[in-house]
Amino acid sequence: MPWTRRWRWILVAAVAVAAADRSHAQSPTSRITGTVHDSRGAPLASVVVAASNTATGATRTGTTTATGTYSVSGLAPGVYTVTASLIGYRRGSRAEVRVPSDAPVDFALDVLPLHEVIVTATLREQQLADVPFSIAAPTASVLRERGAENIEAIAANVAGFSVQNLGPGQSQVAIRGASAGQIARDQPGVKEEVGAYLDEVPISLSLFTPDLDLFDVSRVEVLRGPQGTLFGAGSLSGTVRYITNQPELGLRSAFGEVGANYADGGNGGATVKLGGNTPLGDRAAARVAGYFNQLPGFMQAVQPGNAVQKAVNDGRRAGVRAALRLDPVEHLTLVPRIVYQDVKMNGWNRIDAFNILANPYTTTRPSVTLGARQQFTQIPEPFTDKFTLGDLNASYDVGGTRLTSVTSWTYRDILVVRDAGALTSSITGGSIGLPAAVYTLNAPLDDKTTVHVFTQEVRLAGGTDRVRWLLGGFYAGNKRKYGQSLIVNGFTALSGVPSKGLRARAPTSCSTPICRTT
Repeated sequence: MPWTRRWRWILVAAVAVAAADRSHAQSPTSRITGTVHDSRGAPLASVVVAASNTATGATRTGTTTATGTYSVSGLAPGVYTVTASLIGYRRGSRAEVRVPSDAPVDFALDVLPLHEVIVTATLREQQLADVPFSIAAPTASVLRERGAENIEAIAANVAGFSVQNLGPGQSQVAIRGASAGQIARDQPGVKEEVGAYLDEVPISLSLFTPDLDLFDVSRVEVLRGPQGTLFGAGSLSGTVRYITNQPELGLRSAFGEVGANYADGGNGGATVKLGGNTPLGDRAAARVAGYFNQLPGFMQAVQPGNAVQKAVNDGRRAGVRAALRLDPVEHLTLVPRIVYQDVKMNGWNRIDAFNILANPYTTTRPSVTLGARQQFTQIPEPFTDKFTLGDLNASYDVGGTRLTSVTSWTYRDILVVRDAGALTSSITGGSIGLPAAVYTLNAPLDDKTTVHVFTQEVRLAGGTDRVRWLLGGFYAGNKRKYGQSLIVNGFTALSGVPSKGLRARAPTSCSTPICRTT
């Protein structure tokens, strides 16, 4: 009896295996085979070959043998994009590969020269060594090795390039001694002398240069010397270009970074960055990168009564970049994109060497001697910067000629608050001689700036190996509003001095085109 039961269970197991085999046979799979060799025909081993289903996104991989052959199996019927990757070689790609098919998919990979860097400083791709002027272009791998997260870290290793650190979102760029942007920490200056570009869109607005995070950036190009021919006004002494990674067809990937840091004498910070690239069919792909930085502070603020607040210049920086690539027809590529960054700092990283309300010689208050990282404030001094950019890059290739159109719209909203108590007290207490209750009133000075910029560039480029040409046009419309307010609450009640607002009358006639109604 026990043996009978045993044979019965063996028979049942055999039937189950047979049923499983029949079930599996109902979903047939195929494979892609081929060889990979270099440009001279030598077989390449250890090449990773990936096959991605353009409909489902499912990806399977295989690796070449010592003879250069590979096989990617377990593929459902459909259309695939096949790529071959090996460190030191340019990646190969084949689209529209149909499965099943008996035709092999072979690759010939070109050697990638060591330290080769492709740049677009002349608005066309070329090797760094072939650019006819002074340029530095640290790549993503170099920036990662240095731990660089902002433009200030880049300047530490590029000759002739310096950055004055006024805090995140407030850095001022200088190339060969000529600076860009403002003349004081809360006042926009004249036209910038160093241009700043995000890919092909100008972002230097004669204000604080946007301190963009370097996450998912391919490289940063620092072009030294006048660049007005290709990059227009504002590039008198040079141009800085953030070159971001673009959406890739047929590639599905995810990447990220997590980190923490601590400022000596201050508080801690943290970093979270995530990104990904995904195909959207055969002719489209999307790429998104987002980041959040909690920035540590290291400054101390001495308050009235000698209380001390620590890490008053900490803050945060958060942003996202989202791009979509569309290839609707052959030779035409459309890349719409949106970029947003929000910076909020709680204070400044600078001090007043002499503050009338807090110094060793004051007779109206207890004397104060400020330390190396100390400042005197009565009120918080926040800084906020909201940066939004939308652009559309369209290119069409015809033979050896490329037509490119770049349309962009930029909006920037900046609010700077600083403690103007030292300024008002020098007048109300020093010049007028009002009592301490008046000249020690809180005096917040608010500077509000909003900027709207529209740009349109069209260019046609072509040529041969010996002669290359470029013809183009550029238009920019800039609308900027700047307002400043200094409201000292309680001044009239305590001083007895009446105060009234002033408003300009609307002009009844205007003989110049720059007249405006206020």
